[in-house]
Amino acid sequence: MGVEGDSNRVYIFDTTLRDGEQSPGFSMSMGQKLRVARALADLKVDIIEAGFPAASPGDFEAVRAVASEVEGPVIAGLCRTVPGDIERAARALEPAARSRIHVFIATSPIHRERKLCMSRDKVLREAVRGVELAAACAEVEFSAEDGIRTEREFLAEVLQAAIEAGASTLNIPDTVGYSTPADMYDLFSWLRENVPGIDGVRISTHCHDDLGLAVANSLAAVEAGARQIECTINGIGERAGNCALEEVVMALHTRADRFGCRTGIETRRLAAASHLVAAVTGNFVPRNKAIVGENAFAHEAGIHQHGVLADRKTYEIMRPADVGVRDSELVLGKHSGRHAVVDRARQMGYELDDAETDAVMERFKQLADRKKRIFDSDLEAIINGRQAGTAGPWSLAWLSVVSRINGESFPTASLTLAHQQGGTSTQTGEGDGPVDAIVHALEKATGMNIEVLSLAMRSISLGEDAQGEASLRAKVDGVEYGGHGLSTDIVAACAEALLEIVNRASSASERYLQSSAA
Repeated sequence: MGVEGDSNRVYIFDTTLRDGEQSPGFSMSMGQKLRVARALADLKVDIIEAGFPAASPGDFEAVRAVASEVEGPVIAGLCRTVPGDIERAARALEPAARSRIHVFIATSPIHRERKLCMSRDKVLREAVRGVELAAACAEVEFSAEDGIRTEREFLAEVLQAAIEAGASTLNIPDTVGYSTPADMYDLFSWLRENVPGIDGVRISTHCHDDLGLAVANSLAAVEAGARQIECTINGIGERAGNCALEEVVMALHTRADRFGCRTGIETRRLAAASHLVAAVTGNFVPRNKAIVGENAFAHEAGIHQHGVLADRKTYEIMRPADVGVRDSELVLGKHSGRHAVVDRARQMGYELDDAETDAVMERFKQLADRKKRIFDSDLEAIINGRQAGTAGPWSLAWLSVVSRINGESFPTASLTLAHQQGGTSTQTGEGDGPVDAIVHALEKATGMNIEVLSLAMRSISLGEDAQGEASLRAKVDGVEYGGHGLSTDIVAACAEALLEIVNRASSASERYLQSSAA
C-alpha cells in the first residue's frame, strides 16, 4: 500500500497497548486492554499496535482479542525479523478486518555489535527476509530500531532494501530519546532525498522522551515529511515514555498555521481516553500535564482570571471543550436519575451499555447518599472504576479497620471475602498501619503472599466529602500487579485496590493452570 493522496494528512499510530503497556508499572489485564482499545477506536486513531504476539501467550491472546473485537483502526502486531515471530503475529492478527505486521531489527553500531552480534550485511539480510515473510501475510511496516544513531548511508541502504522487499511504511525511531528537533529535521530531510523509492511509502517517527523532547522531535519529523506519528496516551512507555498522543495531536491542531497538517483524531475524546488509561494502569495524570491535566485549563492568578473572564483567548490557546473538558462540572446529585447520568456520561465521551449503566448507577447512588455534590470527576472515576476493574473470584463483603490508639495497639483489619463459587472467608490481620493490616488479612483469606511496592493516593473532586483514589503496586507470589480503588473512605479505596490485585493474581493463576493442563 502506497501513500494516500492527501499529503497533509498525518496518521496516528497508537502504541499504548504495546510500548506503553510493556513498561514497568503499566501492565493491563485482557479486559483492560480491550477497554483501552475501544477507547482508541472511538478516538479514531488510525493504527492500534495491540502488542507483541510472540512475547508471551497472554500478549498473543490480547492481540487476537483486539483484532477480533475492535473495528475501525488498522490492528498491528510487533515482531522481530525472526520467522517464528512473524508467523505468530500473522496468526494473532487473522481476525482483523485490516491488519499490519510491524517488523523491526536494530541497525545502529552499538546494537549490532553489543546486542545482536551481527555484521551490517547480516542485519541487512535479516531485514529483507523479515519484510518479505511478513509481506506474504499482511501490510508491512519496517522499523530500523535505534535508527537515529545509525550511520546514515547504512540506514538509507536498509530502508531502500525494506521498500524493495515490500514494506509500505518506514519507521525511523529515536529509540533512546537522544535526538533534538534540528537533528530530526535534518535526518528525515536527508532520507527523503537519498533513499530511492521513499516517496512511494509512508515515513513514520517514533520518539522516546528521555530528554523531554519526544513531542518536539515528532513535530520536527513531520515538518521534514513524516506522515505517521507513533505515540501513546499520556506519553506512557519505556523509561521516560513516548511522544504523548494528546500533546502532539493538539499541537498539530492548534498550530495548523505552522504545520499545515491535520489528523483524523476526535479531539473531544482526548480527556476521557487519558483518564481511562490512568485508571486502568493505576498511574495518575499529573495536575500540570499538558492538554489533559487538571490544571491545563485552570486559572488562579488574579490577572489571569480577569483576562479569561474578559476573553478566554487572553490565556487559553485551546477551548476546553476541544479536548473533552467541560467548563462547568457541578450538575448531578442524589436526585438525578438514570437518564441524566447516562446523558452526562455521553457528553464526557462514554457510551455505556445496559449492564455498565446498572453498575454505574448502583455506585452513583451509593456515592450520592454520602456526598452533597457530584462532580464530573466523581462520575468519571465511577465509570472508569467500573469499566476498568478486573473481574475475579473474590468480592469484599465486609471490612472493618481499627487504627492505632495512643500507640498501645497495632492497627487491625477484619474482613470477609466472598468467593464466586460459593463460601466466604473471614480473617483478621494486624500491621504497622491500616493498609498493612488489610494486606495481612487478605493473605490469610486467600493464601497468597502479598508485598506492597508502592501506594499513591489523591482526592479527585472538591470538598470534605471528596472521593479518594488509591493506586497500588504489589507483588503477589513474586509477580507484580497494579490495582486501583475509589471511595470517600481512603482506607476502603486501598482495600479495593488490593482486592483488584488479588483478583488479577487469581485470574492469572487460573489461566496458567488451564494452559498447563491443555
